[in-house]
Amino acid sequence: MRTRPTAASEIELSRSALKGNIRFLKKTLGGCRLISVVKSNAYGHGIRCFAPLARELGVNMFGVFSADEAWSLLDAGIPGDEILIMGYIHESDLPWATGNNISFYVSDLECIRAAAAAGNRENPSRIHLELETGMNRTGLPQDSLETAAEILNKEPDAVRVMGTCTHLAGAESTSNHQRIQKQMTLFHELCGFLLQLGITPGMRHAASSAAALSLPETRMEGARVGIALYGYWPSMETRMHHMLDTGRKMENFRDPLKRIISWKSRVMGITMVKPGEFVGYGSSFLTSRCQRVAAVPVGYSQGFSRSLSNLGHVLIQGRRAPVCGVVNMNMMMVDITDCPGAEKGDEVVIIGKQGRREISVRSFGDLAGHLNYEVLALLPESIPRAVTA
Repeated sequence: MRTRPTAASEIELSRSALKGNIRFLKKTLGGCRLISVVKSNAYGHGIRCFAPLARELGVNMFGVFSADEAWSLLDAGIPGDEILIMGYIHESDLPWATGNNISFYVSDLECIRAAAAAGNRENPSRIHLELETGMNRTGLPQDSLETAAEILNKEPDAVRVMGTCTHLAGAESTSNHQRIQKQMTLFHELCGFLLQLGITPGMRHAASSAAALSLPETRMEGARVGIALYGYWPSMETRMHHMLDTGRKMENFRDPLKRIISWKSRVMGITMVKPGEFVGYGSSFLTSRCQRVAAVPVGYSQGFSRSLSNLGHVLIQGRRAPVCGVVNMNMMMVDITDCPGAEKGDEVVIIGKQGRREISVRSFGDLAGHLNYEVLALLPESIPRAVTA
């Protein structure tokens, strides 16, 4: 049997780091159920690699954005009754979701009617009622709840309300605190109203990573945790809030969240360039001395932004090697003049640690002008993922 050819780069996921993150988050959440958000290819970590690992380490519910992501989870061996579609699902896919015990959000009356039509006594549609509380994006407004209840009460065998939820408008910043408090007040009122209409809310969930870590009152029965599970604080405010809550000073603070991702490649070739020569396309980099330049087979098509031309850096033999010239579609050039022992085939760390040095996603993103979320989500699915200790 043929083995897969060597890829230009590879992403590694640390089992021990994820195990620690899950332990910390479950302790923080208490009895609140951890819903692992794996949308956008598990924030770039690789949904087919990450989800089975997270399940092995004790996670038993996964949130995706769309039905095709739910399909990927099923294909990766995650059972349907542990999958929640939190965004887009076409009406034609409802029978498939129902038949696989997959739960999904309903955010308008048309979707509730379609869910009722797709379900039956043997295979009821498993829905989560998304309520509009002030995000003004998607969700059932208060004036539609009576009609929603009529549809659900008329088809008790076809639809099962598994949960009721809402989305908070920016819990990572204290500037949104008042708005979020209003949302939570309205959410509780609407859940009470549903009870009066004969609809049991089921598992209530509103908290994202930021709210789950900073606002205990938002946890309820479930919390949708995304970025924190991968080892990143949603914001510096969230990190500071946790540090103050634990009574730690900055110098004594030991971060409980560990990054689980590393991204690595190899030196594919080395060129000696004389002083006064341009490197790569155009004339953006001019050598000022005799320089050794290494080609690395990673470019903007693999998620290394072109905006990092002459700005970014990688690690080779434990030293920083700056990008020189324009980042190409599939390749970049880095200056290894100050890495005298570097050779063809040497490991190149794009994100992660090598020796005593580290390139964090945050520093990587700051140079490119991207958020952590953006940098991670832009990592292509085509890059192979593997689990390490």
